[in-house]
Amino acid sequence: MLISQTIVVDQPIDDVWKFFDDIPQLAACIPGADLTDKLGTDHYGGDVIISAGPVKLEFAGQAKVKSRDNAKKIITLDASGSDKKGRGEAQAVLIAALNPVAGGTSVKISLDLVVSGAAAQFGRGLIADVTAVLVNQTAGSMQARMKAIEMGLDPNTVGGPKAASGIAIAMTVAKKAAARIFSRFFLPYQPAPRR
Repeated sequence: MLISQTIVVDQPIDDVWKFFDDIPQLAACIPGADLTDKLGTDHYGGDVIISAGPVKLEFAGQAKVKSRDNAKKIITLDASGSDKKGRGEAQAVLIAALNPVAGGTSVKISLDLVVSGAAAQFGRGLIADVTAVLVNQTAGSMQARMKAIEMGLDPNTVGGPKAASGIAIAMTVAKKAAARIFSRFFLPYQPAPRR
């Protein structure tokens, strides 16, 4: 499944690109992610925990920089992981493309995600909604950590990786699901075109 989202960070593009050089620091912005094991050049291992109500998935995996284009400011990451209880796997290719915009930097994120096992049972819509919430939470964390760096502070004082917030995810996902249901029932009827 392909998920695309654009976030805006109120920092200059060169500062944001430099931040993207530190993969463990970047991963620390993602709720529930902790990639601190260096496995090789641009290759890291660690855990990702996603908790939404009674559902808690804990993935052990790795991420590797597949390509980095310093001129165009585009980075591609390959990531994969397995649920620690053997309930499924996830594989992802993430592409982040940076562009300058008024007041900061636009970061277009494209995530090609394949989920199998228990997590896949939630369905495409729910997975896309949860991912959108996580991307928004990541943007906020990235903003806070970059501000700390700008002020000469340790970005880890902003807070370490925590499991993705079940309440925030559940509320946002419920709103999106309700909007989808409403749109199905209350859109004007349009008959199929005749052939």
